[in-house]
Amino acid sequence: MESFSNRITQLFGIRYPIIQAGMIWASGWRLASAVSNAGGLGIIGAGSMYPDVLREHIRKCKAATAHPFAVNIPLLYPDIDQHINIIIEEGVKIVFSSAGNPKTWTTILKEKGVTVIHVVSSSKFARKAEEAGCDAVVAEGFEAGGHNGREETTTLVLVPAVVEAVKIPVIAAGGIVNGRQMLATMVLGAEGVQMGSRFVASEEASSHINFKNAVISLQEGDTQLALKQLTPVRLIRNAFYEQVKAAELRGAGVEELQQILGRARAKKGMFEGDMQEGELEIGQAGALLDRILPAGEIVKKVWEEFMNGLAEPLKIL
Repeated sequence: MESFSNRITQLFGIRYPIIQAGMIWASGWRLASAVSNAGGLGIIGAGSMYPDVLREHIRKCKAATAHPFAVNIPLLYPDIDQHINIIIEEGVKIVFSSAGNPKTWTTILKEKGVTVIHVVSSSKFARKAEEAGCDAVVAEGFEAGGHNGREETTTLVLVPAVVEAVKIPVIAAGGIVNGRQMLATMVLGAEGVQMGSRFVASEEASSHINFKNAVISLQEGDTQLALKQLTPVRLIRNAFYEQVKAAELRGAGVEELQQILGRARAKKGMFEGDMQEGELEIGQAGALLDRILPAGEIVKKVWEEFMNGLAEPLKIL
């Protein structure tokens, strides 16, 4: 497959502007290195890792690929300072930050030569990321899985709004699992895509096979945004989701919702495979998936679909 050149591929030193999201309990070194070896940008998801586990994954990823890879760090993580130190010590060159104020760590990382990208859910936050010195932003629409924006702006609206708001490159995310969707977002002005749900349903993802099988069995409407009083998250509808929904409908407050959520609920579902009592975070686009594939094949397939779509005349002409 021919490589491609734009600001995103140049920024990261990759062949294709396809980025695998740093998802908790799914994005370990095996997945990140497989995506990077295929020409995209793999990301280690540090949000579910203790500091020593993160160091281990970084070292294993470096051993498994000679290509660039990144680490995703939720800025609200309790041991964030330890994660930052490990990233610097281990020579990680690219960091994707999310869920917090990018001003806090961007300058420190950039002084160490790290490229910093921040995930945003609005053009307002995109401007703040640019002002903080970020090299690019991920504009993640309401369709996305995991932690989501309170604004509930869809990708089709968010991407052109963010492109208009900032001069730095924009990466589209939220509801993107194939090359035609990638092409659509790039027509809107994005210069790359970040995909989570598509790579959850990959052979190398560290998530439980029960979770992967649930993802490729989804239909439209099988996921819902919940827990907006805490941190908005898109969930597969299961017994845990129904418990949350019932609590929210009767006006439960933050304290009660935190008690329902408890500890390690996401680990129980996505990593340990409890499909009823676990928290199952996934995007709407799971409804478009029907197969678990090797990560390298996913990158190849998405890129071929993108190039085929680019070469086809518009059907309306």
